[in-house]
Amino acid sequence: MSKKEKKIANPNEEIKLDIPADEIWTYHIEGLQAPSVGKPVKNEKAKKIGTIILLVIAIGLSIYFSVRAVHSETYKYEEYNGGYELIKFSNPGETTEITIDYVDGDKSKPIKAIHEYAFNCDEKLLTINIGKDIETIDGKSIYSVWNLQNIHVDEANKNFCDIDGVLYNKDKTEVICYPIDHDAYLREKAGYKEEIPKDDEKRAEEYKVYREKVQTYTIPETVTKIGKLAFNYANLCVVNMPEGIETVETLAFFKCWDLAEINTYGKGGEYRSLPEGIKYIGSDAFSYCQGLSYLFIPDSVTYIGHHAFWDTVYKQDGELKGVSAINVALDKDAFKDKVDTGDQWAPKYDWKLFKKTVDINYGATREK
Repeated sequence: MSKKEKKIANPNEEIKLDIPADEIWTYHIEGLQAPSVGKPVKNEKAKKIGTIILLVIAIGLSIYFSVRAVHSETYKYEEYNGGYELIKFSNPGETTEITIDYVDGDKSKPIKAIHEYAFNCDEKLLTINIGKDIETIDGKSIYSVWNLQNIHVDEANKNFCDIDGVLYNKDKTEVICYPIDHDAYLREKAGYKEEIPKDDEKRAEEYKVYREKVQTYTIPETVTKIGKLAFNYANLCVVNMPEGIETVETLAFFKCWDLAEINTYGKGGEYRSLPEGIKYIGSDAFSYCQGLSYLFIPDSVTYIGHHAFWDTVYKQDGELKGVSAINVALDKDAFKDKVDTGDQWAPKYDWKLFKKTVDINYGATREK
């Protein structure tokens, strides 16, 4: 047959091989490599070892890059003053304690600053440990960390310290952060297994002791400044301030719903009021502190920010509750001349179809 006459195989034509059943795994088709079933593989041991090594390397790299990816999502840093600033901590799940000292544990990369809102709205952290190299902590960095009980500072730190889990600057002239859930730590420390509710009439006497040990905080006499958001959302009923405090910063006691008493102690004795000598009350400093019922503004005050006492008054069963009136030491003219006030610094309440500012009693005398 000539080449022209040679028949071209039809690719759709079914091809059948007559293979004996007992030779199905060993049958050799001409032109193809012979089956190796039942025959030893050349360099079999070496190939197995090589395969295992490759698998181990692949798994190791996978774990490494997974950990790096999770870590990079957990911590965000930026260069800062010869070191680094912690910009954001995003809790990967169940982390309850962290230490802020070095980036990835590398001692050549010290963390020197904590950015504003670095821990914003974290719900798992119980403890934050501050390393020795931290120089700056933004006042808003530990805002609304709901279950935070303690902040501890390395004793070698030259800028900050803590007093039993409450954050201060090194010379203890400024209280920086009272952890929101610090009362849980104090409750355990005092030996209580549970919180005692203030409205439980059967346990009223027991609650008095509980409040003193767990929900009362005395600021050290060295303090002259209460920092921004220092006591935000804190579960406190009583705060004792030293007479030397001059500044209560913006949002210092923001939404301390149960704060009922502000007392002062010092050379002038003990009295129920903001300290004599206080000069600056920041914006929203005591906003939403609905537990307060008495407020006295000493004649030393020169600035009250906007909404400083916002929503500290409310109506219940047709009666005004909370700060229903503000007592001011200066007379009306002197107050207007001396004190710089922000918009709606005094609280308002619903009155008919309008909002009415609470009464301000000028020239008042402080209660003993």
